[in-house]
Amino acid sequence: MTDTVKNPRERFAWMGRIKPGQQAEYKRRHDEIWPEMKALLKEAGICNYTIWSDGDRLFGYYECEKGIEFAEKTQANSPIVDRWNEYMQDVLELEMDPETGAQPKLRQMFCLE
Repeated sequence: MTDTVKNPRERFAWMGRIKPGQQAEYKRRHDEIWPEMKALLKEAGICNYTIWSDGDRLFGYYECEKGIEFAEKTQANSPIVDRWNEYMQDVLELEMDPETGAQPKLRQMFCLE
C-alpha cells in the first residue's frame, strides 16, 4: 500500500518574452526586486516562485498557498503590481488576462509528486 501526500498548493505557470537586448536588464531588475513587491507576493500566498529563460523566452512557475483565485485577485487589485508591470514594460512582453490582471494560465499536462 502506498501513501500519497497531496500538495495543498495550487500551481500556476506563465510564459513571456524578454525584449531583444534586454536580458541583462531584466535579470538586474529581478535581482533588485522591490521589497514591497516581494511582500505583496507573499501576502497573495505565492511561494516557490521561479522564472527561467531560454534566450528571450521566459517560463515562470509558482505555487499558491491560498489558491490561484486569491493570488490573482490580490495581484489584480494591487497598485504595487500595476507599478511593477509599468516598470517592466520596456524590457518584457507579456500577454495579460483582462479579467484577472495576471498572465494567462498554462494548462498542466503532467505532474510528478
